[in-house]
Amino acid sequence: MRMKTSKYLVPDDYMADPAVHVFNGKLYIYPSHDRESGIPENDNGDHFDMKDYHVFSTDDIENGEITDHGVVLDTKDIPWAGHQLWDCDVACKNGKYYMYFPLKDKTDIFRIGVAIADKPEGPFIPLPDPIRGSYSIDPAILEENGEYYMYFGGLWGGQLQRYRDNKALESAVFPADNEPAIPSRVVKLSPDMLQFAEEPRPVIILGKDGKPLTTGDNRKRFFEASWIHKYNGKYYFSYSTGDTHLLCYATGDNPYGPFTYQGVILTPVVGWTTHHAIVEFKGKWYLFHHDCVPSGDITWLRSLKVIELEYAGDGKIKTIEGTEK
Repeated sequence: MRMKTSKYLVPDDYMADPAVHVFNGKLYIYPSHDRESGIPENDNGDHFDMKDYHVFSTDDIENGEITDHGVVLDTKDIPWAGHQLWDCDVACKNGKYYMYFPLKDKTDIFRIGVAIADKPEGPFIPLPDPIRGSYSIDPAILEENGEYYMYFGGLWGGQLQRYRDNKALESAVFPADNEPAIPSRVVKLSPDMLQFAEEPRPVIILGKDGKPLTTGDNRKRFFEASWIHKYNGKYYFSYSTGDTHLLCYATGDNPYGPFTYQGVILTPVVGWTTHHAIVEFKGKWYLFHHDCVPSGDITWLRSLKVIELEYAGDGKIKTIEGTEK
């Protein structure tokens, strides 16, 4: 039977931005942890001042219990930490679990750090320094034939507009509406999983006309929240459009792209941001995301949700209506 309505997973706390994976036959959820920081809301996202991570697991996402494994990483334990521990992702290699997390350093610049654990539920021990050459937010990891790729980047508070060709600009630059939109990034990780193995590359999203999406096409172009999964041999790159509040996706034939825009996965939810994960578990596909209904539409107090995701016969993802309460 299809899980036709969405379900809140952690009703007693505010969790958002989920990364989700199957490890050792169980489903593990790695969300950010919202809190009331007292910081006024603004377009830079300063009010999202998260400071730790919990890990959740379950054998049965539809009817089973969700286990909270408690705090597995805290900013106070990260040597280079400034503040704002935003969303993370986790990968497994050779029995070790690697958590990749964005965090502002002591100069208020987002970097991406690494923490390591012996178990998927942690605890995770951070390295003393961030990844060399890392910047921006929203790391998401793809494993492909023993190679690991990181997708990352986010506009506005995510600082991606401050970079070009992997170098910092003197000031932020946004392209004109008719120019190609700022792309997310993809980079292969080093064999030890601790550094970039190459220079990050742009993730180009093409329209049906074969041309890159433009800045002005803000209901399709990338803003933040990269995720990547495979279905029937195709790579599905999904992302948030940010200020237009859609989850969209594009498909391609290899991890580097280019990807061709296909459509909307999730229409706007209650609350400003949309961030997600897509994973297969026990023969079904699920969309994990969040909204702000339980907090009364307080945008920085979000609640974790899940709903079954369906594909059409041609591989298209069926659009889910996000306004459900």
